[in-house]
Amino acid sequence: MSGPATPPHSTAHAQTNAPATASPSMADWIRVVRPAQWSKNAFVLAPLLFSGFALNGPTLGAALLAFAAFCLAASAVYAFNDVIDRKEDREHPLKRMRPVAAGRLSPATASLIAAILAILGLAVAGISGLGVMAWVAVYLALNVVYSLVLKSIVLLDVFCIAAFFLIRLLTGAAAVQVKPSMWLLVCGGLLALYLGFAKRRHELTTLGDGASAHRGVLREYNAALLDQLSAVLLAVTIVAYLMFTLTSETAKRVGSDALSYGTAFVIFGVFRYLYLVHRRGQGTPTETILGDRSLLVTVLCWGAYSAWLIYRT
Repeated sequence: MSGPATPPHSTAHAQTNAPATASPSMADWIRVVRPAQWSKNAFVLAPLLFSGFALNGPTLGAALLAFAAFCLAASAVYAFNDVIDRKEDREHPLKRMRPVAAGRLSPATASLIAAILAILGLAVAGISGLGVMAWVAVYLALNVVYSLVLKSIVLLDVFCIAAFFLIRLLTGAAAVQVKPSMWLLVCGGLLALYLGFAKRRHELTTLGDGASAHRGVLREYNAALLDQLSAVLLAVTIVAYLMFTLTSETAKRVGSDALSYGTAFVIFGVFRYLYLVHRRGQGTPTETILGDRSLLVTVLCWGAYSAWLIYRT
């Protein structure tokens, strides 16, 4: 008589949410570093534009190196976040298709990509200058802390996002060796806060009852609160930019109040973004700006007008 059947191994029928890893395609390798998000690093070039040194070859080269370093560092962060957030991303209708969340790229491979890109970013930053390298290192370190701890703390999560944009401005200022205007930093930080809270609202409305499953901190927000925060930030951002155009060294270099006329582009741009958030359910900054012709044209017109005033003589 045969003995009792051997019970199946305890892990044989274990259920897991992690999909089996398949061979990644070229699109997966590109997607994990998210080159479309590099447009955010235009903040690195803002000090170059307003410094008046954009036509100086060595200064331009240093700024472009800083921009390239930040693109590498940002891609390292994106790959790292894909590993950390892979379980939550599977609860998102769009992010679940990311290579790591979908199982087409292993967490180990994505982690290796993140490490290589971080090292390359620091190396390129070092060519631009030690100050640039220091700020890129701060950006990378703060992102690790954000991904592991700070993203779960209400309000502080969005303040960290704003800090990332301020670091971009400070990196650009270090690259061109100018003291950043306090009003430019204030304006950039406030704008980043506005965009961050708008993104949170987009996530709430898009995910509905499943919002907290994707991002736990979303249970601490609601649409009414985020609308109030956006209203306050819109007002103070516009005022801060107006003060920059009237009192900064750049404004003095222009020699008139003409730089302040560009505030019209800023007002239309932030109002257009607000419209897209409320009426069309958008809110992710990069996709919204690049995907909306009116908003993109507004940003380009603002940049062209500012550059013309600063470099016309």
